[in-house]
Amino acid sequence: MLPHLDAAYNLARWLLRDRVEAEEVVQDAFLRALRYFSSYRGGEGRAWLLSIVRNVAYARLTAGRETVPLDDEDSDAPLAEILRDPGDDPEAALARRQERALLDTLLEALPVELRECVVLCELEEMSYKEIAQVTGVPVGTVMSRLWRARKALTRMAMESGR
Repeated sequence: MLPHLDAAYNLARWLLRDRVEAEEVVQDAFLRALRYFSSYRGGEGRAWLLSIVRNVAYARLTAGRETVPLDDEDSDAPLAEILRDPGDDPEAALARRQERALLDTLLEALPVELRECVVLCELEEMSYKEIAQVTGVPVGTVMSRLWRARKALTRMAMESGR
């Protein structure tokens, strides 16, 4: 399960939009995975674990806990982005930072069921079949949600002037 820790945190963070809550969800999910490991029937371990993370995250969301938007200075950025080339010109660095902020804003604006599909597909690079297993919906529904999410992201990006 440890190789999938980053994917579990990433999913929880995007679903809850709160870093501390995401850490707690991942911890709870790993405890549940260990407790119920005897019920694991083989197959894709990452999808099994992420479905547990998803269930714990949704339980937190439905419990009425308020979520907080992600910080602009998110320390979960890839190491390459943190350690920028000192030769970068300031204009390029600013443009890259603005694009990332826009993407974060657009993703946060999506409904949670669309956002989770985008995160799993685009950021975690999971197949439609794996996403269907994690979310517990048919593959056709995953495809439909991804289409709607991409359409909404494009529309919101155009409305924002980008």
